[in-house]
Amino acid sequence: MTGTPSPVGVGHPDLLAVYCNDHVAAATGGIELVARMIGAHRGTRYEAELRQLLGELREEKAALSSTMAALEFPVRQYKQAAAWVAEKASRVKLNGSLLSRSPLSSLVEFEFLASAVRGKRSGFETMRIAADVEPRIDAALFDRLIEQANRQYEWATDARREIAAELFGGDAGSVADADTSA
Repeated sequence: MTGTPSPVGVGHPDLLAVYCNDHVAAATGGIELVARMIGAHRGTRYEAELRQLLGELREEKAALSSTMAALEFPVRQYKQAAAWVAEKASRVKLNGSLLSRSPLSSLVEFEFLASAVRGKRSGFETMRIAADVEPRIDAALFDRLIEQANRQYEWATDARREIAAELFGGDAGSVADADTSA
């Protein structure tokens, strides 16, 4: 196979099914992470945005699942279960505080969240590209999800910088001023 897409429909639909299942599984892990972060940041300036993010993540997962249904792709539940277990296992880490939450935990969680949002956005871009040849993929939906992911990334990055500055000192704005790649 040359990898050239067919005139109608995506090339390698079996690989797109695997790809979509991987992104739905990652969404499961992201939902679990943000739900946990809400508990850790209850009453802080991050709580409202985390709650909004959680709702958006659930909507994104539903959008991916409905796209998979439109494409008649099977949903691999075992991948979602594995992502759920992996998120739970990620809570056990050596971060300098064995019996309580380390101040480092928030920084690491926001770093991971910002990175995960970038990965998710890449997945939405891939789906948007596939929408050019597959009419069952809603291009406008993925355009909207890409923009949403951009906003989420900016917020998570700003929060991560604030937490880093609070934890270690320094000015979160000094990095933001130098950042032109976002």
